[in-house]
Amino acid sequence: MQFESANPSVVRSIRQRDLLNTWLRALVKPRPLPRLADYQPECIADEIPDMMRFEVEGVGEGARFLITQEGATLAKVYGSEHIDPAHRTNRYLDDAIGPGRYEHVVTLYRTCLACKRPTYSISLVQDADGRDVQYERLLLPFGSADGVEQIVGSYKAISIDGRFKIRNLMGMRPRPVPEIIVRAIIDQDIVRSSTHVRTSEDVVELD
Repeated sequence: MQFESANPSVVRSIRQRDLLNTWLRALVKPRPLPRLADYQPECIADEIPDMMRFEVEGVGEGARFLITQEGATLAKVYGSEHIDPAHRTNRYLDDAIGPGRYEHVVTLYRTCLACKRPTYSISLVQDADGRDVQYERLLLPFGSADGVEQIVGSYKAISIDGRFKIRNLMGMRPRPVPEIIVRAIIDQDIVRSSTHVRTSEDVVELD
């Protein structure tokens, strides 16, 4: 799977661009990664339904991604609404979405882990009525000098046809595998600030 090197302008969603810009502001010299505790996006409460948080366990090809927060919209997208909310977290991503889907997307997460930089992708999928939908995924890494310890993901769905059915959009029922049409590592035009400036005094926990 080939990734292009890109700057933040590759991200199409305005909301995701805001999340990325906040990540950039939290990137402080000489740290290679921002700390999750320093990540304070404005209006984060509005974005939580479209977000997931993962704890990274292991390294390299053996790393697994433990879900510690799953937004309500994503429960619909992956067809997991029937699962008790308390049981949607503290499970691994590969178990949550199934081996077939995981095999198709795991490189996006591993690339974020290896490069210590945000990754962005757009997958082309179809809803229950056969409408084409673009599924945009932004993965933001957090951690220490030793590596990525958490990943925060933002997931947006949009259709040029306007209305579409979000329920089970990325679920495990038989359907064509999503086609990934954009794969980017956001590693251009990244400048570390010398001091950390809070973007908001209102903090909403992501865990």
